[in-house]
Amino acid sequence: MQNISQEPFKMSVHHEETGAIWRLSELFLQYIPFEHNNLVFCCIGTDRSTGDALGPLTGSLLSNYQFPFRIIGTLEDPLHAINLALTVEELQQMSNFPFVVAIDACLGREKSIGQIIVQNGPLLPGKAVNKELPPIGDISIKGVVNVGGFMEMLVLQNTRLHVTYSMSNKIARALLLAYQRHLLKRKHDYNYSKHNNNSWQQIGYTNFS
Repeated sequence: MQNISQEPFKMSVHHEETGAIWRLSELFLQYIPFEHNNLVFCCIGTDRSTGDALGPLTGSLLSNYQFPFRIIGTLEDPLHAINLALTVEELQQMSNFPFVVAIDACLGREKSIGQIIVQNGPLLPGKAVNKELPPIGDISIKGVVNVGGFMEMLVLQNTRLHVTYSMSNKIARALLLAYQRHLLKRKHDYNYSKHNNNSWQQIGYTNFS
């Protein structure tokens, strides 16, 4: 079982830096409980805006990779301002309470464009464009796609699709890699435990477990 830290954290990786996918997978492996029996990925945004498409692009990529967890929000079926509140309500009413990973685009300072930010706690969708939407997520993944502070809606609509797609691609591939590493670690731990048990029996020690 993973050791999921409850301490506040906020870390970022630039999507163009060397080893970005590996570094992101390290963060995801450390902070996302892949063994949780109701792990949900909420990919927020709309395909009607190039900057705000980071979430649904990530959701579609994960779906294409056959990522084995529930994904809400794709290019075909986006999770956006119209249906977000209802989705949050449905998640809160589930008897098997989910662990939610929320993914969304955001605006920031010019020098922060391209940063993928991973932090615990919910994100606030629509904050950049002054929309009142419910918070969502136990862990949030945000991609800084453009500069904020002025005419945010127009800025999002005029963001280069290349930037948004590249960041979505890195997030999706890092999530898949983190899950694969999680499976390998479980297999290694199981084999190590099995080998140790066999070794104790081979040298005649009593198994007190």
